[in-house]
Amino acid sequence: MEPPRSFEHAPALDADRIPAPVRAAALELASGTGAGYVYDPALAADRARTLRKALPDWARVYFAVKANGFDPVLAHLAEAVDGFETASLREARASLAALRERRGGPGGRIAVSGPGKSPELLAGLAALRARGADIAVNLESVLEAHRASAAAVAAGTVLPVTVRVNPARVPVRGSLVMGGVPGPFGIPEAEVPAAVAAVRALPGLDLAGFHVHAVSGNTDAAAHAAYVLWCLEWARTAADRHGVDLRTVDVGGGLGVPFEAGDGAFDLEGFGAALAAAPDPGVEVVFEPGRWIGAPAGWYAARVTDVKQAYGGTFAVVRGGINHFQLPTSWEIRHTFAVLEDDTWPAGTPRPAARGASVTVSGELCTPEDVLARDVRVGSVRAGDVLVFPNAGAYGFEFAMPAFLGHPPAVRTTVDSRLP
Repeated sequence: MEPPRSFEHAPALDADRIPAPVRAAALELASGTGAGYVYDPALAADRARTLRKALPDWARVYFAVKANGFDPVLAHLAEAVDGFETASLREARASLAALRERRGGPGGRIAVSGPGKSPELLAGLAALRARGADIAVNLESVLEAHRASAAAVAAGTVLPVTVRVNPARVPVRGSLVMGGVPGPFGIPEAEVPAAVAAVRALPGLDLAGFHVHAVSGNTDAAAHAAYVLWCLEWARTAADRHGVDLRTVDVGGGLGVPFEAGDGAFDLEGFGAALAAAPDPGVEVVFEPGRWIGAPAGWYAARVTDVKQAYGGTFAVVRGGINHFQLPTSWEIRHTFAVLEDDTWPAGTPRPAARGASVTVSGELCTPEDVLARDVRVGSVRAGDVLVFPNAGAYGFEFAMPAFLGHPPAVRTTVDSRLP
């Protein structure tokens, strides 16, 4: 891990950039355990509906549960998405429960991904499928196909599957690239013919198409539309060449959100228009966004436990660092924050502060990597104030490392951020 890149003394956000209900919830939350997440599930659901409306009728929107698996968030999204993309039995069961609660019946559509699915995971998925759950598995190796086949046969069911492809080239870039590079994800393009033949020969599997999730965090809508159309062309060509009855093409997620001032937002209208202008592919095209739907619907709040000066540097030490919120360090994101003043302070106790200074935000862990932001210029920050990081509704709580040192985990709460 690397510390987040320097903000080069860019200013912190004004507190009024944080919605009033979120500010109130953050202060209340920090007065208890000291740190945690504030989510607006209705906002996440509205963003999912906006995405669905912008896309052509042939598109299906699945929410990537790895981004945010909080039950209240899933419950709201169950009414707004076509399904969920999951990577574990816990995620699959939570998603099915949310779909059952909001829709009734056996539940909705579930896709299952992951580069190394265990026999136990596949057996659990096959058992859910045998009980009526609508589950499809993205296969990432020939061995995994054999394991999925054995699980399906043992459960007396048939598993719909796609073959995940690691294409030789990917005509798009993003903050994270998984296609066209060495990695554990998917099957290299040159090995796809043999993989397709193996899957088609195995009992208990119904090969429905291909999965190509090659990029994350892309904010170039035109490039991403071209990437999606390229995926469809590739899948159609491969299906024709290898005799696959193509019904599904899963193009992954990858829609980015801006983290820094000056970053352009993803042009959703232009993205949808570019896809709508293309011929109807005649198949179901699955999108699996997590960050685009969830990130703007969450905030991370942490109380400042101390303010320190050391050899020309100023540090605001917060109650929860990468044990609660690891994303800025793992992805080197310049994730800015707002300072919420809290005048509550025990009488007679020193209250260190920094004014008009560039501050590095560090956590309470015994490692120099526990840094959330570097060199952010603040008007004032004191021990006891609360820092709030927006765009924390995806890959926040789920992506952290809560067991290190055994501090209490982050708490989670919900609000309607659009109330006055």
